[in-house]
Amino acid sequence: MQKLNFPAYSFRLKNSENKIAVFDEIRKKFVILTPEEWVRQHVVQFLLQHKNYPKSYINVEKSIKVNGLTKRYDIVVFRPDGSLFLLIECKAPEVSISQNTFDQIARYNMALESQYLMVTNGLNHYFCQMDFEKEQYQFLRDLPDFTKV
Repeated sequence: MQKLNFPAYSFRLKNSENKIAVFDEIRKKFVILTPEEWVRQHVVQFLLQHKNYPKSYINVEKSIKVNGLTKRYDIVVFRPDGSLFLLIECKAPEVSISQNTFDQIARYNMALESQYLMVTNGLNHYFCQMDFEKEQYQFLRDLPDFTKV
């Protein structure tokens, strides 16, 4: 798999029906290793190892309703009170981050109301904080550590 703009992490891999699968610590199962999944797994490790986000507050690939349509978010992080802290959209490395990507995460966030957003293709990372009163987001240099929640 392609080298990403994250620290090096160790992953459990296995061959499953002639496809490589990676163990997802959050879902507690092996999933097929696609380029997008490679990015997703790096983001999970980044949250756990570098941002000190508790594993029990992280959720990966769940369905949500957005304007009556069923969609799937990539990663969310909850606060201890159950409210949403961070919504993350992962793309494969060959997919460039565009305005469409930000529009997608903004649509998801209308239903989820997360305070922070992250968009990444594994090579480029964008971090934002929501301003719900002005209905806009402000770009940040980095995500806050979970200890500052």
